[in-house]
Amino acid sequence: MKIGENTFVSLSYTLTVNGEVIETVPAEHPLEFVYGAGYLLPKFEAELKGLQPGDKFEFGLAAGDAYGEQIPEAVVELPKDIFMIDGKIEDGLLTVGNQLPMSDNQGNRMVGTVKAVAENSVTMDFNHPMAGKALDFKGTVVAVREATEADRMPHGGCSCGCDDAGSCEGDGGCGCGCH
Repeated sequence: MKIGENTFVSLSYTLTVNGEVIETVPAEHPLEFVYGAGYLLPKFEAELKGLQPGDKFEFGLAAGDAYGEQIPEAVVELPKDIFMIDGKIEDGLLTVGNQLPMSDNQGNRMVGTVKAVAENSVTMDFNHPMAGKALDFKGTVVAVREATEADRMPHGGCSCGCDDAGSCEGDGGCGCGCH
């Protein structure tokens, strides 16, 4: 079977950026996804269309086709006190390179990377860590089959979803790992 709409795809691959290996996904633990479901980068999926098990692939994605270009406005200086809980900042929290989950004033969730820490402020970068980078993929199609209804459901068949605290947003009895 060839990769196309509503197929369940398993891939092994190596991702490199500027010649440096960023991620390796082995055939024993492949990346698995429903083609066309919108979970992966559209250009990544387009490069795979029509391939079948055993086919090898090698392609690059320009930054604009991957996670976009760096947005200078996404690097912001925040008051240090917003990181305090009960008047204290957790040891090691504000370390350059740490990625921290945060929310904006409208409650939108995002992840920021600590870029610099000053006496009263913290510089955070809310660009995706791969923004501005070209991605190079090399791999093999491990398997392709017709996607089932369970494949199309989040959490392997559970449609309830979990909130950030791991609590079930549905009835709690679906076995999706929420508690």
